[in-house]
Amino acid sequence: MIEKKHFSGFVALIGRPNVGKSTLMNKLVGEKVAIMSDRPQTTRNKIMCILNTDNAQIMFLDTPGIHKPHHKLGEYMVRIAENTLRDVDVVLFIVDATEERGAGEDYIIEKLEKINTPVILVINKIDKLDDKEKLFKIIEGYVGAYDFKSVVPLSALADKDFSPILHEVTKNLPEGPKLFPDDLLTDQPMRVVAAELIREKVLKATRDEVPHSIAIEIEDFKIRDNDDAYIRATIFVERESQKGIVIGSKGSLLKNIGKRARRDIEAIMGNKVYLELWVKVKPDWRNKDKMLKQFGYSRDN
Repeated sequence: MIEKKHFSGFVALIGRPNVGKSTLMNKLVGEKVAIMSDRPQTTRNKIMCILNTDNAQIMFLDTPGIHKPHHKLGEYMVRIAENTLRDVDVVLFIVDATEERGAGEDYIIEKLEKINTPVILVINKIDKLDDKEKLFKIIEGYVGAYDFKSVVPLSALADKDFSPILHEVTKNLPEGPKLFPDDLLTDQPMRVVAAELIREKVLKATRDEVPHSIAIEIEDFKIRDNDDAYIRATIFVERESQKGIVIGSKGSLLKNIGKRARRDIEAIMGNKVYLELWVKVKPDWRNKDKMLKQFGYSRDN
């Protein structure tokens, strides 16, 4: 009997902010781990999710969008994304079918030309195209700019079957055994996942002037004797006016944020969660190395 080949490796999802990297990764692994938002620059850290198929174990790495940074946090995010390119077996370069190729995409292509890693072009949001000719022109433009291993058009939001992209990924992975247990979904500690889920709810609940100024710190995370979890978290903002926005009238918005975050955390943990939220002001924290390190955005990464 011929033993079936097994493949394993790391796959980076890169692209400009807000092209749907986190949505696609969540859909590929079948669970919600990376936070999703229509705000650009939502992902701040490299997050790994693990998918097991019948012949492969694929470690997907969701990276911050590559963009021109305007503060130290932005510099950290771009450095994380660019460094990841050198450490993986396959790169998924995700672009938005509804956006014209511009300087941002060309900048990423310049970075790709410096590596030898196989790159698959993923054209996302094709459900929003009203003309297939537009898709052909998009493909033609990108293929003329870089030698991609393959091109996969899809809609991370609307599609149900992701076997085509998984097939393309797997055939570019090296042969190898499983590196992680079957039941492991992510390498992130639960307190990190909880912080990200809280930040997602703040992003979705607040106005444009707040989201990028948000940081979450889990100050207490305990599993009680009955397996219920107690989490105390602080939402940091940069201005007093932002604090008022996050709290809302008579605390209504903060209560809603807590309710929605608790529901998602409970779904992942499988336990009841008591979530206590506080809001504090830390002026200009995105430009302070000490605060970045405190919130998990180490300058050494």
